[in-house]
Amino acid sequence: MNLYPMNKLLKDIPSRYMLVNVVAHRARQIASQAEDEGYPLEEKPVTLALNEVAAGKLELSEEL
Repeated sequence: MNLYPMNKLLKDIPSRYMLVNVVAHRARQIASQAEDEGYPLEEKPVTLALNEVAAGKLELSEEL
């Protein structure tokens, strides 16, 4: 299910391929943090990561 238009998601990230990498990396961080701290997630980690990208909270980092 596509939650956001692609042009909104690609506002701060230069390509679709990089978007996939950024979202996947952040989703793994979210899932790991939730598991370590022992709290359940309301939504799937990928959805949460996409929400962060669309809100402009998550940007491209050099470590990816």
